[in-house]
Amino acid sequence: MPKVVKLSEMEKKAVEIITKSGDDGILQSELWKRLGTDSREGSRIAIRLEKKGVITREPVVYDGKHTYKLKIIKREPKRISISSVKMLPCFSCPLLMKCGHGGEMNPIICKKLSEWIIHQVEEEAIEKA
Repeated sequence: MPKVVKLSEMEKKAVEIITKSGDDGILQSELWKRLGTDSREGSRIAIRLEKKGVITREPVVYDGKHTYKLKIIKREPKRISISSVKMLPCFSCPLLMKCGHGGEMNPIICKKLSEWIIHQVEEEAIEKA
């Protein structure tokens, strides 16, 4: 499961700007100008985003000055296949039509569903090991 990262409003704006810059990235100095902030605050935002694992900061020399090229870290979307849900017990449950909020059965108390979820989590952990 991907880690959830909380971002401030300024960090969200920065991520949007960096994302729009594409694969080439954006110079850190250009980012803080677009954000309408100073270089000190722009650097702090970039450093925080790097620490949170959202961007990379690559040292570069531009116009004879040392700066950073900022790029979004691309994450591969998790691939979902039909095999991951084909054994879901809900598909063959006789109480499926009675399952839900306020119903005779619901996913919170379903023992078969809980066991299936635990099995899926264990399999994923084994695959990652």
